[in-house]
Amino acid sequence: MTINKETNNSIKRSPLKIGLVALTGLVLGIIITLVVTTFLPSKTNVTDNSTKENKPLYWVAPMDANFRRDQPGQSPMGMDLIPYYGSQNNTIDEGVGTIKISPSVINNLGVRTTTATYLPLKTTIETVGYVTYDEDKLVHIHPRIAGWVEKLYINAIGDPLTKGQPLYDIYSPELVNAQEELLLALDRKNKRLITAAENRLIALQIPRKAINALKKDKKVQLNVTFYAPQNGVVESLFIREGFYVKPETMMLSIVDLTQVWVKAEVFERDVFKVAMGDSASMRLDYLPSKQWNGKVEHVHPMLNPKTRTGIVRLHFNNQHGDLRPNMFAQISIAINDNEPALQVPKEAVIRTGNQDRVVLALGEGYFKSVAVKIGRFDRDNIEIISGLAVGEKVVSSAQFLLDSESSKTSDFKRMYIEEFQSDDSTDESNNDVSSATVHGTVTSVMTDHRMVTIDREAIEKWNRAPASVDFMVSESVDMALFNVDAYLMFTFEIREGEFIIVSAMAMKKGMQHDMAQGEKQ
Repeated sequence: MTINKETNNSIKRSPLKIGLVALTGLVLGIIITLVVTTFLPSKTNVTDNSTKENKPLYWVAPMDANFRRDQPGQSPMGMDLIPYYGSQNNTIDEGVGTIKISPSVINNLGVRTTTATYLPLKTTIETVGYVTYDEDKLVHIHPRIAGWVEKLYINAIGDPLTKGQPLYDIYSPELVNAQEELLLALDRKNKRLITAAENRLIALQIPRKAINALKKDKKVQLNVTFYAPQNGVVESLFIREGFYVKPETMMLSIVDLTQVWVKAEVFERDVFKVAMGDSASMRLDYLPSKQWNGKVEHVHPMLNPKTRTGIVRLHFNNQHGDLRPNMFAQISIAINDNEPALQVPKEAVIRTGNQDRVVLALGEGYFKSVAVKIGRFDRDNIEIISGLAVGEKVVSSAQFLLDSESSKTSDFKRMYIEEFQSDDSTDESNNDVSSATVHGTVTSVMTDHRMVTIDREAIEKWNRAPASVDFMVSESVDMALFNVDAYLMFTFEIREGEFIIVSAMAMKKGMQHDMAQGEKQ
């Protein structure tokens, strides 16, 4: 009996144990399922996303961003199509005209960038000038009495002279009388008369040694010799032997060329920048390896009425005589300009007849051409008044190629769309979006991207000829309508530069012609 009771108890306990084991297994299964469903799909998504990111969205022509295909091939110009991977994760603000260049192309083009800085311009005025003599070193020779030139010791303009060298002999009755008065005073030993007679001879510029010889020899000189008052060269000569001269007669001029002036012509926009004391340098064509350094000595207050330039006078030493009057010179004037300005290198600015532009480096291979307004400039940099901010990077080499590509994808496209909109404004002035209904044949379909290429027929209201155009298909339109060689009647709208099909209907070729004939009847 005891054995039977134990057997019955064990049988009663077995279902309970089985239930506990089953419950435990169920809980463990739920936990494992949650873990698997939590982690495995995310890994799958990552793999799928990475696969999608590596898969090109479409292929585009290098020279025509509107020519797109869903597989590799060649453009109408015979160039290989470039894969486009999209920019869903891109943080760059892609406005109109933004282009993306691959790193390999950037390297091949030799693209270099620089940063816009806010610093004082090192302004240097480059101009031309000519050498002239220092007018402070110019001496004009006039006689103090009337008489005849008995002998001339110089022969021509340009003859070198040294101080004390004889110039000419002159006979003058007035000089003879003045000498006799001194001799008479000496005979009378009257100091007052002697002093008065000597002072008169000095006033007539009789040389001191001639006066001393007269007092010593007591003999009147009929011809008195006059001497050069300074070193230099004969700048002008107006007399010859036998000439009768008077005090108002200018006989010759002597100029000292150990110091010279250089008169530089500066445009009126730059004259106000130049100040006395500014450093200047000069080079001459005949001696290009040598540079002369000097200072701005004077800024003429008036402009030349013919050339509208101001005269800036520079001063240079000329001890070796390398500088000669009327030489042509290249002048550089360093301007002390402490006013800071936003500046970029000159080579970064694309200057055209109507507009000045720079190419912004947006980062991650993105570039954009923007218009700027320029101001002052120095030898290396140029001031940007508007269109650029401090710290922005601009392209300083190969920018013409990037500007051309950016303009092609923005300005030209915008002009094309604006022309469509301007043509449509007369018919649909009350609509915010330009639209047209047209027939066409589908030539290419990119279902995943809802993009099709259609050889559309002419658009009469816009006066547009037939053309092959890429269209985006609205979400409200069934993509099943778009098959290669399908003939459709569709309506498209122009939205933010894109051509979007908003409705479509399959048709048979010739139906449009039949409908038109029916309307006429």
